[in-house]
Amino acid sequence: MNTAAPAPALAYLTRTQERALALTIAVVTANAYYIHPIIGEVARGFGVSEARIGLVPALNQLALALGILLLLPLGDFVSNRRLCLIFVAAQTLCLGGMVLARDFALFTAASTLLGFFTIAPYLIPAFASKRVAPERLGQVTAQLTAAVIFGILVARVGAGIIAERADWHTVYVCAFVLMVAVTALMPITMRSEATAKQSQAHYGALLASVFTLAARHPDMRISAAIQGLNFATFTASWLALALHLTSPAMGYGTDNVGYLAGIAAISIVTTPRLGRWADKVGARRARLVVAIVQIGGIALFYPFGFSIWTLLVPLLLVNTVGPTIDVTGRMTLFALAPEIRTRLTTSYIVTMFVGGAIGSAAGTAVYDVGGWAGTCMLLLAMSCGVLALAFLAEWRWTRQRQEW
Repeated sequence: MNTAAPAPALAYLTRTQERALALTIAVVTANAYYIHPIIGEVARGFGVSEARIGLVPALNQLALALGILLLLPLGDFVSNRRLCLIFVAAQTLCLGGMVLARDFALFTAASTLLGFFTIAPYLIPAFASKRVAPERLGQVTAQLTAAVIFGILVARVGAGIIAERADWHTVYVCAFVLMVAVTALMPITMRSEATAKQSQAHYGALLASVFTLAARHPDMRISAAIQGLNFATFTASWLALALHLTSPAMGYGTDNVGYLAGIAAISIVTTPRLGRWADKVGARRARLVVAIVQIGGIALFYPFGFSIWTLLVPLLLVNTVGPTIDVTGRMTLFALAPEIRTRLTTSYIVTMFVGGAIGSAAGTAVYDVGGWAGTCMLLLAMSCGVLALAFLAEWRWTRQRQEW
């Protein structure tokens, strides 16, 4: 007879803790995006060329991808809470290094390390998924996803305002103060009366299992491919849109592109609501519906793409439903066994960033050859891929349920 004591039940997060976790994600995510509006000022501050300053965000993102691959699997080996405390503290130290750096190489090195330790936004949803009622999983996941969007928006807008009134260095001083506050509050924010049982496997085996688990879970692979294509569509559309609007034919300034990017704020409001709806109808069916809406919005990019005002229509549609594709994809992962969620999330996130990199390269390359018309064809093709895979996932899930 098995006399082992049952695992202790995990205490549900309070609403205050849920909001605090969302705020933590926003602050941590923002660190990678402060440089976007002030990159020219940073280049002049260090006396480097535009080509060299581009190394800062590029290496930060590469380090982030490497960190996700090497560090995120630890979430199934070590407590998510402990890892978040360590990695957020490490980010704070790296940000302090960026504030103190008076040499471009040191600034770049600190920024690169900062990216490597930016794992908390991907660990926190897994931590929260084990501590919320099943019927609220979509709502809380959506709330945490909206926090990422909020962090990006605040970083871009806030950095520009602060740099305009002070200087770019003050931006990072403010960011460092925010990180110190978040680091100090995290032991309370992530307080839990019990911890989930962690895997006892060696780290090397856990890292290898990222690939074996992906091979054993086709539904996860489909969700990852959907989000990879979705993120590729997002990056390709905004890069090409910036080139299109600032072209001689259109004649808009880069400030207009920045204002237009602010339309993404709508998803902060709509994503949690769509997450609650996904809880009711099911993740896969909700993803199929929003994929249909998204392809409708993307189809309007070309006919509505020659005025900044008419572009508001497709952008509103795409930004309303686009993040929900990510939310529903994560919901399919979080419905699986808790002890493998973090490793499945690793595959999911790495695939997403690979898709984003492909979209970044393809969006600008296709625009260079085919202009706005060529870009719209590319976006429509990728969106059709998202819809086809979403239909496949819903069909497979329906068939499996009928077999049960």
